[in-house]
Amino acid sequence: QVQLVESGGGLVQAGGSLRLSCTASGRTFINYAMGWFRRAPGKEREFVARISASGGGTYYADSVKGRFTIARDNAKNTVYLQMNSLKPEDTAVYYCNFVTSTLGAFGSWGPGTQVTVSS
Repeated sequence: QVQLVESGGGLVQAGGSLRLSCTASGRTFINYAMGWFRRAPGKEREFVARISASGGGTYYADSVKGRFTIARDNAKNTVYLQMNSLKPEDTAVYYCNFVTSTLGAFGSWGPGTQVTVSS
């Protein structure tokens, strides 16, 4: 059974930074692209960033491009999201998951980690 556990969220002022982590267990992590998603209050969950299985390719939603960086450490079964220049509209619960080439998630969702950006 695959388990995804996110961490690293918190409360930060606008312009600040956070680094999220997500550790996967129960599946061969290295074989799969991974991604980050988020759900803001009152909104549907949306795609944020994707990284290829090898880590050599990345893709971002326009809303975070140039501010967020996704990375992975296959030896640790962990994917990261470095978030800089945070804005209040980045406030959301952030989730990681396995990701298809069409940016769909196909694993079970973890609990997520709350990110709150104050203005």
